[in-house]
Amino acid sequence: MVAALAMSAAAIAGAGAWRLERTDAEALAAQRQTIVELQREVVSLRAADPDWAAVAARVEPSVVTISTDDGLGSGWVARDGQAGSDILTNYHVIASALDAGTTAVEVTQQDRTMPGEVVRTDAGDDLAVVHVAAKLVPLAVAAGRPKVGTMVMAVGAPLGLSGSVSVGVVAAFRSLYGADYMQFTAPISPGNSGGPVVDGAGRVVGMATAKLVMDGAESLGFAIPVQVPCSQLARCTLA
Repeated sequence: MVAALAMSAAAIAGAGAWRLERTDAEALAAQRQTIVELQREVVSLRAADPDWAAVAARVEPSVVTISTDDGLGSGWVARDGQAGSDILTNYHVIASALDAGTTAVEVTQQDRTMPGEVVRTDAGDDLAVVHVAAKLVPLAVAAGRPKVGTMVMAVGAPLGLSGSVSVGVVAAFRSLYGADYMQFTAPISPGNSGGPVVDGAGRVVGMATAKLVMDGAESLGFAIPVQVPCSQLARCTLA
């Protein structure tokens, strides 16, 4: 009887120890899950408030100024290869050159200037591709459209001031005159046309194209969603 009682006591003690170990394991698992959730929140917060200085430093080398005899605009490197690089811009940026009977334009990338040639156009969608012999670093493009409210950065040469950036949000997507546009609030000026609008990861989401200018209008910029030129005119580099 004494031996049986001793064995029962040992069994009870063992069961208690097992429950204690199980409780400790469950607590540890819960702590690990909490850590994972906190890490996700940190990543989400970083995405919501990007390091725009780092984004600008990464994107600017792939943004160019395109000049004709009658004006200038911006462009961005969409693709590179053995034969050089393809740059996307707006048709209205290079239209005066074509009207003058030439496909030659001047492309400035940071501190160097090089000859460019207009190789493809889509006047209806206000798009053009300029080719340069130099191998430049292409920008990656977003696979899908950003959500309304997403922070974005416009990069280009407003009034010829190359390397300029401005930050805003995606305000809406609209159909205007039969074409799709992304409305955004980052300030742009003449010279920004053709330049990229990028998200917090530096991916191109649109091409700055126009802005509404009238009494009372503020920060009403419009961009062509990047999926349009990449599906119709150029082979882009997907993120």
